[in-house]
Amino acid sequence: MNPELKGQTWRERNGRGGGYEFTMYSLPLPAQAALVMRMQAAEAAQKPDEDRARREREDLWWRFDAMPENRKEEARRAYQILDAVETLIQHGVRKNYAIIQIAALRGVGTTTIYNWYRDVRGLNRCDWLAALAPHYATAKSRAECPREAWEILKADYLRLSGPTFNDCYRRLQGQAKKEGWKLPSAKTLKRRMDALGPALLTLCREGNDALHRMFPAQERDRSIFHAMEAVNVDGHVFDVFVDYPGIQKPVRPVLVAFQDLFTGMILSWRLDISENKEMVRLAFGDMVERYGIPHKCYLDNGRAFASKWLTGGVENRYRFKLRDDEPQGIMPQLGVDVRFVNPYSGQSKPIERAWRDLAQGLAKHPLFEGAYAGNNPMNKPENYGSRSVPLELFIKVVAEGIQEHNERIGRRSKVCGGKLSFKQAFEASYATAPITKATPEQRRLWLLAAEAIRADKTTGEFKLEGNRFWAEELTALRGQQLVVRFDPQALQGSVFVYRLDGTFVCEAPCLAAAGFADKGAAQSHNRARKAWIKAQKDMEKAQNRMSIAELQDIYAPDPDAAEETPMEAKVVRPFRPAAATSGNAAIAIQPDEEEDDYLVRAMEMERAQRPGLRLVDPDDY
Repeated sequence: MNPELKGQTWRERNGRGGGYEFTMYSLPLPAQAALVMRMQAAEAAQKPDEDRARREREDLWWRFDAMPENRKEEARRAYQILDAVETLIQHGVRKNYAIIQIAALRGVGTTTIYNWYRDVRGLNRCDWLAALAPHYATAKSRAECPREAWEILKADYLRLSGPTFNDCYRRLQGQAKKEGWKLPSAKTLKRRMDALGPALLTLCREGNDALHRMFPAQERDRSIFHAMEAVNVDGHVFDVFVDYPGIQKPVRPVLVAFQDLFTGMILSWRLDISENKEMVRLAFGDMVERYGIPHKCYLDNGRAFASKWLTGGVENRYRFKLRDDEPQGIMPQLGVDVRFVNPYSGQSKPIERAWRDLAQGLAKHPLFEGAYAGNNPMNKPENYGSRSVPLELFIKVVAEGIQEHNERIGRRSKVCGGKLSFKQAFEASYATAPITKATPEQRRLWLLAAEAIRADKTTGEFKLEGNRFWAEELTALRGQQLVVRFDPQALQGSVFVYRLDGTFVCEAPCLAAAGFADKGAAQSHNRARKAWIKAQKDMEKAQNRMSIAELQDIYAPDPDAAEETPMEAKVVRPFRPAAATSGNAAIAIQPDEEEDDYLVRAMEMERAQRPGLRLVDPDDY
């Protein structure tokens, strides 16, 4: 050993027996490697012990947490006693004397305290409470049940018919007498049946839908949106009988409405006798016309909502067959992100919550007394079917009810905070939100199309649902077939006219019929007609800048033009009329020698060109 390295690589051992202690780095390299390998093996052997100790500690606290409160209170009392003993020991009192003193003061036996020390031996002080909990358990005898009997009881009880357990047990007793089985009591078997779990019992006895309702619904935070960022739509059948024009029996109208997800405000709605794609299109158009184009739209895959006119081209429509040549629907054309949700799901479509307000507040309105049909066939009122409501009155009450629904103060949603109404929250967000407005061309996409409407041959006007429409541009399409886009609930307004190839023509206003004795309407019509005729005459003047006199001067004959020189025939056929043979006034035709000479020369020339030609004397005939 080098004395100079004393205290650095080696030192004298202070313990009994003396000796020296060396650092690992003072050993040769092979010895250092062997020592490292031995230390790693010791750590690997120690690690399972640490894992086992950790698991035992977790199991200890899990058992304590699962105990009833009375046993936990016993563990706290034992811990307080041991803590008092430990306090005396820390102040110099011997352990035996401390245990005797505390046992006398707390009224427990010394043996009990020693047993508690045995339970916490080798444990950390922080785990004493869990270790001191009573861990005794009374042995319970288990009544045996034949396996076949238990299977019969489960098959009988776990049915969708939902029989009572007593009926199933009574039937099982009858079978047990035949087989000679000894059955436990009904209460015992009922406890074992309940031990299968409420989820399994609900699935077997009530069905899949009931099992779904047992799972907690997802709470969706709609405050992440802003106004008009996301909307949802659904239909609701009113429990009110209404008289519709043209229908003999009263019907229960259907309401289709779009709701803003951020606030819950109803943005647009339409009524009809049944849920159809046309009313969904028009309600969507009303919303876009008034508030703008939403970014997202949540709807179910019903036939009215998943129609190709609305969502054509969306891959996850889950209804109808998706073809490559399918025309794109209105929503994809406007850039709306369509999301389909589960039907009859209030969590997926918050508008289901709004239907409950309307069903309670509107269907039972005082003006609808006698027309209320009840919300199910078993809940019909006494005066069922005694009255039906006129359509005009029904629409008015529904409009007022939806307005009150939007303006009701104190909504308890997260956005309204118990103070605002849906409309107030919507207006506050709408003022600062980025809103996309539709162009006039986009507004015409959601209107209904009526094809093969022929314009009048004289004026160009056409009729639609008993109303007359005309615009100046239609005069160029007289007698032709047209495509007209219109709103069926606003036929007294304007319609949009297209050619059959889809080219937009004009917007045609409605020509309202006036009373026969309405002098003001007649004067107004005459003024409009005179203005149109005057405009056409002004256009005529603008186009015809040349007068008739000027046009006649242009096409007048030129007096200085030379007379036309007569043309001379090169070949002349002789004219030999027969001489008059009757009457004293008959004129004798004298032969013309010059003409005969000319004819002879012509025939000679012809014969020279055609050798087979022979001259014949006319007198031979």
